[in-house]
Amino acid sequence: MRIGYVCKYVPAEALETMGAHMERIEPDERLVSFDAAESCMHANVCSFSKATFETVLSGNLDGIVLTTCCDSMRRLADALRAQAPDLFIHVLDVPRDTGEAACALYQRRVAELLSAYGKFANATFSEKKLFSQLGGTLCPEEGNCDSSLELDYARLHSEAAQPSFRLAKSNSVSQSFVNSNQAADSAAWSEGCEASERNADEAVAVPQVNCTLQPQTHFSPTMPNVGIAGARANAEIKRILEAHGANIAFDVTCTNASRRFVPQKADTLAHYTHDVLTQLPCARMRDISPRKAFFDRVLPQIDGLVFHTVQFCDMYSYEYSDLKRTSPVPILALETDCTAQSHGQVLTRLEAFLESIGASQKEHLASQKGSPMSKTATFGVGLDSGSTSTNAVVMNEAREIVASVVIKTGAKAGASAERAYREVLERAGITPDQIACTIATGYGRVSIPFADENVTEISCHGRGAHYFNPAVRTILDIGGQDSKAIHVNATGEVTDFAMNDKCAAGTGRFLEMIARSLEISLDELGPAALESKKRLEIASMCSVFAESEVISLIANNEEKPDIAAGVCRAVAGKAYSLMRRVGLEGVYMMTGGVAQNPGVVRAVEELIGEKLFICDDPEIVGATGAALLALEKLGK
Repeated sequence: MRIGYVCKYVPAEALETMGAHMERIEPDERLVSFDAAESCMHANVCSFSKATFETVLSGNLDGIVLTTCCDSMRRLADALRAQAPDLFIHVLDVPRDTGEAACALYQRRVAELLSAYGKFANATFSEKKLFSQLGGTLCPEEGNCDSSLELDYARLHSEAAQPSFRLAKSNSVSQSFVNSNQAADSAAWSEGCEASERNADEAVAVPQVNCTLQPQTHFSPTMPNVGIAGARANAEIKRILEAHGANIAFDVTCTNASRRFVPQKADTLAHYTHDVLTQLPCARMRDISPRKAFFDRVLPQIDGLVFHTVQFCDMYSYEYSDLKRTSPVPILALETDCTAQSHGQVLTRLEAFLESIGASQKEHLASQKGSPMSKTATFGVGLDSGSTSTNAVVMNEAREIVASVVIKTGAKAGASAERAYREVLERAGITPDQIACTIATGYGRVSIPFADENVTEISCHGRGAHYFNPAVRTILDIGGQDSKAIHVNATGEVTDFAMNDKCAAGTGRFLEMIARSLEISLDELGPAALESKKRLEIASMCSVFAESEVISLIANNEEKPDIAAGVCRAVAGKAYSLMRRVGLEGVYMMTGGVAQNPGVVRAVEELIGEKLFICDDPEIVGATGAALLALEKLGK
């Protein structure tokens, strides 16, 4: 029987002794939609639950064990029972505490789970098998051989200490079966559960070993060390980190906890369930001080922490806020929706984060120029492939901009980049053999095969902003499809950033849509906002809803300048929230195409209470940063 699970509090080892093949569910990375889930689940159910629903129905699982970690898991169980009544679907109610009563309660509920699975699979449970499953070794002779019992401590890496908790008396579920080599049938299991429940308040102290082990950690002396925390981080995150030369020092997300438990021959099930419940607690547990102690110990030993959450889930938000405030190392907040569409967002954020901590070791792309970087060539080129425009900058050894171009991005990013490259070289009056290095950036950077290397737009905007004004500390970049807030230090290195690229809210595309509704050009929208006489508020930042709201205002005979000003304030409000996430520190700079919109610029300045620095051509800041990095590759 193939049984899935998604929580570290599921007693997977106990179920395996009954013949279950336990599989930790990670939603299929190829998922692009939740068609089946959305047909029978509420719209507000989280994306992880929907992705798990799709995975269970499309896979070859015989069942799934969920836990009561949140309401979405309960709704998932309801939907699965309705759509797949033949599967084994069990919700394990996990206590939020780890005291004596909670351990006894959890043990009873595990027994109920094992009893339910026994009925479903026609299987029986044996504590002797559980002891062996956990790594315990019995002596060769059958019978009384307690003194010959050995434990495989080398495999379990035990670092045990003495605990202070009490187990139920011998008439509890575990004691009901410990003296027999044959597991009880379902009826006996139920009777044992009832007996345990009746006598839960009658407890005796039992000497034992505390099997609450610290999560596995591995610190590399030569590679950048990155930790992963939060909830339900998938394998893609690890692959990207490792592909960029980072060592994963630890992973304490809820589905990636290491499962290492030291077996005890006496009261095996009781000890085991205690150890499962008293692992490093997740954020839902009442006492999370062991998590704080763990982070206090390991954070000073790493270079950065990736804190992953599922979109719209706020279970870990308090922990993230606390770590963000107190952590001695940079933290990247990474939110995904469990679909393949998250790949671009995940890649950009992780690459930018690794670049910011000096951990990125990307391989150079194959160059079509047919030769390595020339030592005699003297120019560097930066290409910024954006969703709306593709920008190119040529820079000489003196770090002077020789030429720049801004062209519209067509249907293919690579073709647009080639055209921008040719045009900027023509303007500069140079030939390709005079280019020593070309760096690509922007969302289409991976589609430019003739570039020597690609770097994220986060790093390039930071470097470019510092080039135009070394006093800049906070950068707001609003482009065609995303917006970013970036904080840099005195040398132009990125120290923090926040991005919005999950929808068109507050971007150039958003403004284009509104301009069409107002029947004016995009260039006219900003100046029109400056003529506003009446304050109107646009309540929704969703592009579709905001457009409907604008149409309603037009129907109410509101003036176009007033509507335009309301839209600009809405964009500014969205941008301001991003800037607050990285810290409001002047001097402030705005880059990207929207920096040419005076209505948005004024609205942002009103919110930050200061003037924005805007260079003559704010669209080429990213390409300028890329050109600077190209020269740095040559030691210029």
